[in-house]
Amino acid sequence: MFIKSIYNIFLALLIALFVGFGIDSFYISPKYPEYPNKPISFESEKEEDIQKQMEINQEFEEKSKEYREELKQYNKNVSIIVIGISIVILVLSLTLLSKIHIIANGVLLGGVFTTVYGLIRGIMSDSSVFRFIIITIGLVITLVIGYIKFIKSRKN
Repeated sequence: MFIKSIYNIFLALLIALFVGFGIDSFYISPKYPEYPNKPISFESEKEEDIQKQMEINQEFEEKSKEYREELKQYNKNVSIIVIGISIVILVLSLTLLSKIHIIANGVLLGGVFTTVYGLIRGIMSDSSVFRFIIITIGLVITLVIGYIKFIKSRKN
């Protein structure tokens, strides 16, 4: 029994990692802007050098702000993709794989871990409405899984 539990957890982790790294491989995240390589020395304290450095800092700050906005949208998109994939995984575990208990349980747990990953990415989107929607979807998924797996299966 212990080895089956270890197998289920290992399978679940691999499924969640598979989805996470798959998305990272094919849906590339925005890149953080690089700070200019040649900062101006403040040793000379010339007015034009200080002004140029301030312009470089301002430009970098604007690029950083754009990056943060792109990252919020990226996290929202990743969350939607991951939640969709986790629903497919959960449906597979509760239907097609239901006769193979050891694999179905690991896949089910993998779908749950994947859902948690999607929820975390959704929370990182920095939109309170989107966060509420994602948490609601997570709650519905959890209730449906609990019903199908633990209540409906006992009735049959």
